[in-house]
Amino acid sequence: MIITRRFWLKLVEDSWRNKSVIWLSGVRRVGKTFLCRSLPDTQYFDCELPRTRRLLEDPESFLETYRGKRIILDEIHRLANPSELLKISADHFPDVKIIATGSSTLGVSSRFRDTLTGRKAEIWLTPMISDDLMDFGRTDMAHRLHRGGLPPFFLSKRSPEREFQEWMDAFWAKDIQELFRLERRHSFSRFCELLFAQSAGIFEATKFSRPCEASRTTISNYLAVLEATFVVHVIRPFNTHRATEIVSAPKVYAFDTGFVCHHKGWGTLRPENLGFLWEHFVLNEIQAKLQRRDVRTWRDKQKHEVDFVLQKNPQEITAIECKWSAAQFDPANLRVFRRLYPQGSNFVVAQDVDHPFRRDHHGLKVDYVDIKALISAL
Repeated sequence: MIITRRFWLKLVEDSWRNKSVIWLSGVRRVGKTFLCRSLPDTQYFDCELPRTRRLLEDPESFLETYRGKRIILDEIHRLANPSELLKISADHFPDVKIIATGSSTLGVSSRFRDTLTGRKAEIWLTPMISDDLMDFGRTDMAHRLHRGGLPPFFLSKRSPEREFQEWMDAFWAKDIQELFRLERRHSFSRFCELLFAQSAGIFEATKFSRPCEASRTTISNYLAVLEATFVVHVIRPFNTHRATEIVSAPKVYAFDTGFVCHHKGWGTLRPENLGFLWEHFVLNEIQAKLQRRDVRTWRDKQKHEVDFVLQKNPQEITAIECKWSAAQFDPANLRVFRRLYPQGSNFVVAQDVDHPFRRDHHGLKVDYVDIKALISAL
């Protein structure tokens, strides 16, 4: 099956028009290598291979050889000094177009001695988005929510139960050990399992200490590692330090709905599971399309909450509520939020909205949208 991931290919081509070096990041098996290989007129180099690493020991000679070419450097963190090559390319060989791939943000590994600020474009390849469902020829949202957004898992003809554990084993061996060299695999793995099972919950480090047999500081370090490798998303509270607002405890979302279902033991989905997973999918869509991680949530001490908050400027605050069905929306929480922050757009993004519409809830104007209309409006 030949699949063209049109949104991502266009994003790469657009990014190359602005910068000669692209840092393409994303979790293991999200499709980085497949995406790179589907780009036309490129030379592919796998940095996990010793012969490739030997070839790149002299960056200037290598780049001189490939002037005017488009190059893929897959798993570039395997090089001894990957940032040196990318910096030389950006500064002295701008006619060489490079995509370098990795499973984390650029600055987390000690091997990256320079984060190339101003010299690179960054693309974060997330689990499958709505555009990918069209490209893959399967638009069944319930299937996407249950299997998740890693293409091999989504396309598998059978339930990929064993593959979830194999993914975790590879994540520990190749990402965590090579980039961070953490010890105590049992504690770290247990922490991952609990986060996946409790995805979208309020995070308090002390609650994980006993079951993971680790100190609060270690738990906080584990969370930072998982965030840097895109395995969880730490959604921090939006606030202006009002006495009524929650200002510190974030919500933590697992990166993929398939892993959530697996760790919750959801062999089949019930209707009450769909809205919970839809919230994860909406977050993934926002992060992918906007290429930003600064999505926030909002809660107060009376347990009013808004799913997601985006701040365009100090005055304009966008509020987003996620509902599997538009009929499930209750404006009470959003009304409390707007008493504090009156300016900004209000969206209910629901799976069953075919045509966007606006409704006035006693002076609170709310736009009901599908996922495409939401992104267009943001």
